[in-house]
Amino acid sequence: MRGDDMAGSKIVPVILAGGSGTRLWPISRDSMPKQFLALGSARTFYQDTLLRLPPKSEGGTDPIVITADAFRFFARRQAAEIGVDATIILEPARRDSAAALIVAARYAQMLHGDDCLVLALAADHLVPDVALFQQACLDAAAAAEEGHIVTFGITPTEPRTSYGYIKPGKPLGTPGAFAVTSFVEKPDRETAERYVAEGYLWNSGNFIFPAALMLAEAAKFEPEIVAGAEAAIAGAHEDLGFLRLDDKSFAAIPAKSIDYAVLERTDRAAVIEGRFSWSDIGSWDAVRDSRPAGDHGNVTSGPVALIDSHNAFVHSEGPLITGIGLDNLTVVASEDAILIMPSDRAQDVKHLVSSLKAEKRNEANEHIKIHRPWGTYQTICRGDRFHVKKIVVEPGAKLSLQKHHHRAEHWVVVRGTAEVTLNDTIKTVNENESIYLPLGAIHRVSNPGKIPLELIEVQTGSYLGEDDIVRIEDIYARV
Repeated sequence: MRGDDMAGSKIVPVILAGGSGTRLWPISRDSMPKQFLALGSARTFYQDTLLRLPPKSEGGTDPIVITADAFRFFARRQAAEIGVDATIILEPARRDSAAALIVAARYAQMLHGDDCLVLALAADHLVPDVALFQQACLDAAAAAEEGHIVTFGITPTEPRTSYGYIKPGKPLGTPGAFAVTSFVEKPDRETAERYVAEGYLWNSGNFIFPAALMLAEAAKFEPEIVAGAEAAIAGAHEDLGFLRLDDKSFAAIPAKSIDYAVLERTDRAAVIEGRFSWSDIGSWDAVRDSRPAGDHGNVTSGPVALIDSHNAFVHSEGPLITGIGLDNLTVVASEDAILIMPSDRAQDVKHLVSSLKAEKRNEANEHIKIHRPWGTYQTICRGDRFHVKKIVVEPGAKLSLQKHHHRAEHWVVVRGTAEVTLNDTIKTVNENESIYLPLGAIHRVSNPGKIPLELIEVQTGSYLGEDDIVRIEDIYARV
């Protein structure tokens, strides 16, 4: 626990949750990245991150979450599901981690005073040892209060080439804390083996630091980033309960990682050895390593049946996957895409996704189930002049008041109760009832009930694109 000599500064958790998804394709995609997914768990990575924060009894505060506009409702809804009250800041553009952390440090300072500590965590890491992690946070806080920017280093279990490394230097006043001699990039296999033998630590990419110290160090090395962050906060405004940073100011901030901007240049960098289990779940082989192997070394999840197969990793969130004679293969299936590769090629998935994006394949970015602030929709069938969807509207939610120039729609309620606006009338449509929405009609569906509303939508017309929506009124402020 904390030492008696600690000043007891508040620990302000900052969760970085704005990253996009490519390395765990096809399950993780830009429209639904891995931090908001539950891979073999009842909770998402983001929720697990929120639940392992230092408790308020040990100086913790409610978290600050920094995410992209596209993910704002995921971030708020998933936090609310586990009873966490988070301040959610929206980045108008991707500017890497330096901009986000400098904004977070300044905002934390405004909320909690000059001596607060910022605990900066990635939203998509796996840390099963919650008690050990929380103790490491308290130990690292002690080192931070001595005037250091403290990185959580992880004792390597093997010479991984997919992680950066930290070379610890002289011991500091806090037990287990060391000055940083150097940060090194992802090595080749031979170099990684040498690093492990010489006592290097994995760089987890998670930090704790005094907000004032980080701002002062960043002002020395990257004054443009600090000035841009100050301006972005000064011009921020509240939008539906989110804090939206000023677009122009934030977009002008140079895109740099916090490592390049500050950590590799400051003489205040320190590392504390985290003895908790940790993975950034940055590839399918990392997912495999996080799960126990079954017969013949196979790791399976979902509807899978294998015969005479060895050391295979098979994960399905859609169809039944069957295999005969698989050997060191990775197979991952979603409802609309399947990935098959030798298990030692997991680091190449990002190149595959890049090629799919270059071909403008919709599967590269979006799932078959599309998430919206009000719920989800999913394509069931489509043809030249028709499109059939399943729509789920969450309790209390409503779609925008809208109309279409090129299509009519039929709605059939299969579960729950729909409140439908059709031009100047409002109608209640119950289970096993339907309603027709003519081309050009002004319409909206709301869910006034306590259970999710499920309906089947049949679109017919000459053009069925999602851009044929004229929004007249929208509670989510979309255009």
